[in-house]
Amino acid sequence: QVQLVESGGGLVQPGGSLRLSCAASGIIFSSNAVGWYRQAPGKQRELVATISRGGSTDYADSVKGRFTISRDNAKNTVYLQMNSLKPEDTAVYYCCVSTRLNDYWGQGTQVTVSS
Repeated sequence: QVQLVESGGGLVQPGGSLRLSCAASGIIFSSNAVGWYRQAPGKQRELVATISRGGSTDYADSVKGRFTISRDNAKNTVYLQMNSLKPEDTAVYYCCVSTRLNDYWGQGTQVTVSS
């Protein structure tokens, strides 16, 4: 059974930083593409960052230069380092692992950027 558990969200002031973690069981992250998504109230879920099997990364324009996605194969965990946070980054953040047969999602972690 595949299970993804996100953590690291919270309340942070504008300009601050957070690091989100997504730990997996039942699946090996390094064998699949993994993405971080977010959904703000009243908005559609959007892709924030991805990391491929080979380690290539890609980012939404809105977070380029501020967010970094990375993977620790030994811990089977994917991270999202978020710097220079803005109020518009406020959302529930989800990780998703994509296999040939299915997509698996975590339960999400809330990030709130506010003074």
